[in-house]
Amino acid sequence: MHFLDDSLLPENHEKLVIQVAPYGPEFLPSDSNDIPVTMDEQVQKAVDCYNAGATVLHVHVREADGKGSKRLSMFNEMLARLRHAVPKMVLQVGGSISFAPEGEGAEAKWLNDDTRHMLAELEPVPDQVTIAINTNQMNVCELMSADDVAGTSLALPPYQEAYREMWIPSGPAFVAEHLKRLQAAGTQPHFMLGDIGQLETVERLIRRGVYKGPLVLNWVAIGGGADGPSPYNMMEFIRRVPDGAVLTLESLMRNVLPINTMAIAMGLHVRVGIEDNLWGRKGERITSVQQVEQMVRISRELHREVATGEDARRIYQIGTQYKTTDETLARLGYAPNRRAGERGTPVQGLPTGSPVRKAA
Repeated sequence: MHFLDDSLLPENHEKLVIQVAPYGPEFLPSDSNDIPVTMDEQVQKAVDCYNAGATVLHVHVREADGKGSKRLSMFNEMLARLRHAVPKMVLQVGGSISFAPEGEGAEAKWLNDDTRHMLAELEPVPDQVTIAINTNQMNVCELMSADDVAGTSLALPPYQEAYREMWIPSGPAFVAEHLKRLQAAGTQPHFMLGDIGQLETVERLIRRGVYKGPLVLNWVAIGGGADGPSPYNMMEFIRRVPDGAVLTLESLMRNVLPINTMAIAMGLHVRVGIEDNLWGRKGERITSVQQVEQMVRISRELHREVATGEDARRIYQIGTQYKTTDETLARLGYAPNRRAGERGTPVQGLPTGSPVRKAA
């Protein structure tokens, strides 16, 4: 992404889109009084976050006993109720869901490919489903200190062990098939990327015609197999993202606030919520709604406007797909694919055979 002389001026920024992840699936209800359990509570939490200023809702669902749901029917019910309660929010379903067959007594395997593909069968259709790229370690405990997990189940050795050894199977065959199904269903993939290698894989998928649509993505700086929250990592990732993409910065625990503050100042977008962070000041809990309100205050202090629901849909280009690989590359700001026999660096907008080329 380019930063011109006037790129830090807030009047030149797109409005701020605030993603919120208020359901905290890695935590138990006893870990926080901010975890909604009943369906009514989960829907109300979305309403409260929207009223505070969030316009993208990262959706997970809990059963009545507080455990994370693996039932497609529960997600369908949640999505239907959210469509009614917060019709202007962008509904983004977390792509780590592995659905259990209902009525057969079968337990879902963690991240089983067939049950993950059922995310393309949700009804009503969500606006987005998140997707990870490349099989990778996801040790969410690596960046967490004893203070971060104090008073939660993640302080217990068995839970620490489970989350420390967590990994994401997301190989080429799964990704290609999942993108195909999501696009056919009219659901926008939201790419969750932990480093530049994953971004390069997405570019190759686009260049090969596997994905043809807007590039809406998060830089997921949570360590443990992804980038850590270093500004050097952050700026290099930002530099490599094409100009036509929509980029949100995401981190973990008390790193969330400084990373998001930098995102707001640079014209990028933010993610908050108890799925990522439980803390305000050291030792003081903060709710998802309070985190949203904090982003709104900071954005206003920097004179940057906050997106409405309509703005978020426009910025994310919800419902948009492109017809060809060439169109996708052009709209995202990538250089075109090389034509047969073409030398030098292909430049977007120049006809094939043009004598004006960058040096190879």
